[in-house]
Amino acid sequence: MIPVSDDERRPGARRDARRNRQRIIDAATRALTAGPHPVKIETIAHEAGVGVGTLYRNFPSREALVEEVYRSELTRLCATAASLVTERPAAEAMREWMRRYQDFVATKHGMAEALRAVIASGAINSGHTRKHLNDAIATLLDAGRADGSLRADVEPADVSASMAGIMLAAADVDQATRMLQLLVDGLLARS
Repeated sequence: MIPVSDDERRPGARRDARRNRQRIIDAATRALTAGPHPVKIETIAHEAGVGVGTLYRNFPSREALVEEVYRSELTRLCATAASLVTERPAAEAMREWMRRYQDFVATKHGMAEALRAVIASGAINSGHTRKHLNDAIATLLDAGRADGSLRADVEPADVSASMAGIMLAAADVDQATRMLQLLVDGLLARS
């Protein structure tokens, strides 16, 4: 006789486990990106409506939770590129996506210390992030090339490096916003 797992005995259990995991990720995202102050794991569990044990079953360490929040936010940001190019003209989609990128970077300040530990462990590397960003940027550039609004001679890696440089060099949010918009202006096809 083949043993039956608890999950197979209770068909709704897996769905509940997935829902709990997502609630933890959502609560952690809100808490970790709200500001520079450290957030207790107990607070995240409470906000997610789960016990601390459930949180630790899903994420055995604070670093594992931070890693998942970062990956989830990066995936969400990059996925918006495809939907933006179906909803807006390509140049406008690029502007909006860069605004969302700026928000993505800004919200990471609240989890900067924990994120540094995750990066130092090698769980997240810049190559992985760069690839996702470059793929999203390629979607936007391809749409702009197709409709003639964006330059054909620009590589996604050039755009992502420029965006990273802007975010590192900008004195404040307003300057970063202006510089990102100037970057998009530089991507416009010349008539």
